[in-house]
Amino acid sequence: MLLGIDIGTQSLKAAVTDLAFNVQGQGRRYYHATFPQAGWAEQAPRLWENAVGPAIADALRQADVAATSVEAMGICGQLDGCMAVSSGGEPRGDCIVWMDRRAEAEMQAIPADLIHTKTGLVVDPSHMAAKISWLKRHSSKTNAAARYHQPVSYMVERLTGEAVIDHALASTTMLYNLNEGRFDPDLLALFDIAADELPRIAEAGDCAGTLNRHGSEITGLAMGTLVAVGTGDDFSTPLGAGVTRPGEVTVSIGTGEVVGGLTADVIVDCGRLVETHAYPAGGYFVENPGWLSGGAVTWLKGLLGICTFEEFDALAATSPPGAEGILFLPALTGATAPEWIAGARACFYGLTAAHGARHLARALLEGASFAMRDVIERLVKLGISPMRLTLLSGGSRSRLSAQIRADVSGRSVALHKYADTSTIGAAMLAGVAAGTFKTVAEAASRAPTPAETLDPIPSASAVLDDSYWRYRELFQSLKPVFNAKG
Repeated sequence: MLLGIDIGTQSLKAAVTDLAFNVQGQGRRYYHATFPQAGWAEQAPRLWENAVGPAIADALRQADVAATSVEAMGICGQLDGCMAVSSGGEPRGDCIVWMDRRAEAEMQAIPADLIHTKTGLVVDPSHMAAKISWLKRHSSKTNAAARYHQPVSYMVERLTGEAVIDHALASTTMLYNLNEGRFDPDLLALFDIAADELPRIAEAGDCAGTLNRHGSEITGLAMGTLVAVGTGDDFSTPLGAGVTRPGEVTVSIGTGEVVGGLTADVIVDCGRLVETHAYPAGGYFVENPGWLSGGAVTWLKGLLGICTFEEFDALAATSPPGAEGILFLPALTGATAPEWIAGARACFYGLTAAHGARHLARALLEGASFAMRDVIERLVKLGISPMRLTLLSGGSRSRLSAQIRADVSGRSVALHKYADTSTIGAAMLAGVAAGTFKTVAEAASRAPTPAETLDPIPSASAVLDDSYWRYRELFQSLKPVFNAKG
């Protein structure tokens, strides 16, 4: 048996799979990020360590197998986080997670063109190098720091004692040279980061090491169990769905919504809407790292006093397409579409006394889909033009949300049997680390095929096309407000 772990923003998930990557058992433990002030977002690493054992135990129980049957495990999860650790891998404070934008001031003097040319990234405070710069300037807890981790590499070190990160996660840092496949000395110097303050780089499917005593204690697995290097969930999610061919485009609707497509060669977007990352199965994943999407649903669901996501969908479904004129800009943590503006904020527009909760719910789902369309249209201009979209992650369970994305994009959307494919991607990496598969692409070729396809509804597409262009006009109208200081 293989075990995959996904360290999400709202929960940690575990899945036990067979060698054909059919899920035999699953487990999950929920937790939350904290928001100390506007623009900040943090998460305590103890939440992940406390969650991993119970989640694994539930998955093993559901699969009706013993812990000793696990041959290897892979860890994937949220990217763009940053935390300082001691020489022994102990945390020096909480993790600054992906949606945090506190390091905006640190980015003012960074040459955007140099970063873009070398890394394929947009200079943005969400990236790891920015957060390291902020920690070095503002946090006394980093005085004793030996190195800095993302959540996945942190957990790998805690479990095995090895500080290692894969090429895909490394390529999200603003420190990785895409063409050379390594941390760039000039970029390290630019951010005043020493090479030994970062984990070493290896392939995602390499064996990072084996479970040490601490790893065995918190996972409930035997010491000596193999652990793969792992990767970020932006990459493990499409990987777990078997996405390995250039031209394929996925929409992963988790806490954040990640839209990206595969290419065989390095493509750098001169428009700076999408970024380019190394991909564990080879080639490159050209993506927009996302906006708060499922997280926005959770936010509005709470404000409206709605208990479940099913109830939220049922409410939204009572509103017609277009939400009777209401628009939502999905920028609760800043905008990454149709442009990257860290200071952008979300809003509902078009409210009248005739509108109610059902319109707000529908408008929010449509607004996230409009941002998705921004990214897809950019990918098409870059030569990545899919016939259909593959919807993944928890948000793809919403049939209403899936249909809206088909209607907004004008493309069919494919739905998988397993929505949470990140854990399957992690299990694939475990299989490669164990030597069961020679390559990540070979493992991914065994992924289950899509279970269902939804086609666009022409009448809804016509309404939503008009709403989309109004959304674009609204964004442009608000840019002076977004950019205003104070």
